[in-house]
Amino acid sequence: MKNTEYDFQVKKIIGGEQRNAEAEAEADNENEEEANEIYQTELVQLFPEEDEVKAFFQRLDEELNKVNLFYRTKESEFIERGEVLNKQLQILLDLKKVLLDRRRKNLSSVKSINAEIFPSSYSSSPRSDCSENSDEFNVTTPETSPRDDVIAALERNGINFVNSATRSKMKNGKPKMAMRIDIPATTPARAISTLTSMLWEDLVNNPKKEGQGDFINKKKIQCAEKMIRGAFVELYRGLGLLKNYSSLNMLAFTKILKKFDKVSSQQASASYLKVVKRSHFISSDKVVRLMDEVESIFTKHFANNDRKKTMKFLRPQQPKSSHMITFFVGLFTGCFVTLFSVYALLAHFSGMFSATEAAYMETVYPVFSMFALLSLHLFMYGCNLFLWKSTRINYNFIFEFSPTTALKYRDAFLICTCFMTAVVGAMVIHLLLRSSGFSAGQVDAIPGILLLIFIALLVCPLNIFYRPTRYCFLRIVRNILCSPFCKVLMVDFFMADQLTSQIPLLRHMESTACYFLAGSFRTQQFEICKSGKLYRQLAYVISFSPYYWRAMQCARRWFDECDKNHLANLGKYVSAMVAAGARLTYATQPTQLWMIIVLVTSVVATFYQLYWDFVKDWGLLNPKSRNPWLRDDLILKNKSIYYLSIVLNLVLRVAWVEAVMRFNVGMVESRLLDFSLASLEVIRRGHWNFYRLENEHLNNVGKFRAVKTVPLPFRETDSDG
Repeated sequence: MKNTEYDFQVKKIIGGEQRNAEAEAEADNENEEEANEIYQTELVQLFPEEDEVKAFFQRLDEELNKVNLFYRTKESEFIERGEVLNKQLQILLDLKKVLLDRRRKNLSSVKSINAEIFPSSYSSSPRSDCSENSDEFNVTTPETSPRDDVIAALERNGINFVNSATRSKMKNGKPKMAMRIDIPATTPARAISTLTSMLWEDLVNNPKKEGQGDFINKKKIQCAEKMIRGAFVELYRGLGLLKNYSSLNMLAFTKILKKFDKVSSQQASASYLKVVKRSHFISSDKVVRLMDEVESIFTKHFANNDRKKTMKFLRPQQPKSSHMITFFVGLFTGCFVTLFSVYALLAHFSGMFSATEAAYMETVYPVFSMFALLSLHLFMYGCNLFLWKSTRINYNFIFEFSPTTALKYRDAFLICTCFMTAVVGAMVIHLLLRSSGFSAGQVDAIPGILLLIFIALLVCPLNIFYRPTRYCFLRIVRNILCSPFCKVLMVDFFMADQLTSQIPLLRHMESTACYFLAGSFRTQQFEICKSGKLYRQLAYVISFSPYYWRAMQCARRWFDECDKNHLANLGKYVSAMVAAGARLTYATQPTQLWMIIVLVTSVVATFYQLYWDFVKDWGLLNPKSRNPWLRDDLILKNKSIYYLSIVLNLVLRVAWVEAVMRFNVGMVESRLLDFSLASLEVIRRGHWNFYRLENEHLNNVGKFRAVKTVPLPFRETDSDG
């Protein structure tokens, strides 16, 4: 390119009228004009060889206008959100003030009554005094009820209520309407609380007794305060992201123009950068002022004027990753490999895997297989966390995890290696004691003790061993078990999908529970459990439960969102339930008819699942995509990885063929084959997890927001209902 002096002007087009940018900067811009401003660069002298320069500045103008538009839109959203939060906070303060005044008034009235009932100097004839003052016990209520004060306080903030027009209608001095604090039913506990509030509102609206009750209690006020505080935290976080967006784009424009100057050997960046600095996303200070306002409000109302406490909420410090975690991961990995090698040698020389030691495989295999499958799933989750972090997939936003307490990939590997080291160590001790002549009843209690230790550690209330993660896991499991009675979040159905791949683990839990609860570990009669009718019936329940929970989540999402895709997804899990039931029946009744039923139901369910995996969950197999049969946006640069992943998922999805083939192998080989197939399904699920979250991150297919909007407690309703 020739060293040509490029003379250009950047014009701001407002409502079809062009104005020079430098002259515009000196004048006062009106708000209506700023809302429609568009920047356009024009070269004063354009020669044929300067077409590339014109195209460059046209593209730069497009990016500048795009950044300005996005910034202005988000800025107005945050300002509107701030006004709503200020209004909600004022309502909360009025409520607290009214209730505090009412409590003081009631306390003073009680004191005055006590003074009248029990005077300081009284007659020696208590009976006469009581008879004379018997009418003093009838306490007269004030003319205005607490409801009137609360409603008046809220109506001063512009809140209209259902049946507010009938407020003047009184029944025994009480209004025929009430106010409800709207608590979203995101969890079963809140759902029950909401139902209770509705019943309480009916009681207030239709009182059967003369006594008055507090229809706004302290617990509701605390819950509303917590929601408003969380909303302010999210608002501040969003403002911080928008501020970073402004600074990053300013840096981007600076570097792009410096690169242009370097390539063209000109100094054209200074003039254009002046225009960029005068543009709205740089010149506007509304975001900074709103951040300062949020800090002052939060300090005053939620942190007891403690700014240090405020910053802990608004700007939580990210925990620094310690190299000690990496050290312990390596240490426990080495211990696991060593112990597993020792166990394999001991088992081989003692003949524990021979046909004569059937009791060992029947009793020990379910317990330790359960631990091994759980550890493998933790390892796959750690790999997922590492890959999501490496590819910058924002899994914390998608799952709505707290960045300060969310599990990191090193932590997941530490838990996994520590878990497996303890399990294999218990296996070695169990084998050594059994080989040393100890009774099987005593030795076989070791796996049960290990299981109890892990359960106790999972529910331990002490702040040790990742308590936030443990309690988050328990909350998610509770939400899954309560489906469809609670709102479905992304992390809920993601965990439910993990459970559909851990049906063998759940079956092993059934065997372990029966083995220890029935006392079979003392009598060594392990066949008692499997021969029982209840055990066989529970096998169907356990195999159906993960699919049922997932289907109920789909039903709840369809009810909430009215999206027919959720009904189609529900059909996928119903087909999986039918196929699982057919395979269980075929295992006990291996007839030709049931084999045909297994083939038909399994083929239908497999095709259904493969279609949903590739098209819906991963967003692939798009024939119109610019990446053949993939999707337009890809995070991984090597496209062949996606094609290999499609083939791998297809192969691992047809592992059910083993149930139909019924290979003629020994007991030990059969157990190892079952464990290998269960492990392959866990690996397939971990492989599926990466692409599922990649698609969610790129296309937001689940209709979830990256920056969540916290629901607010006070809801505005029209007066006509």
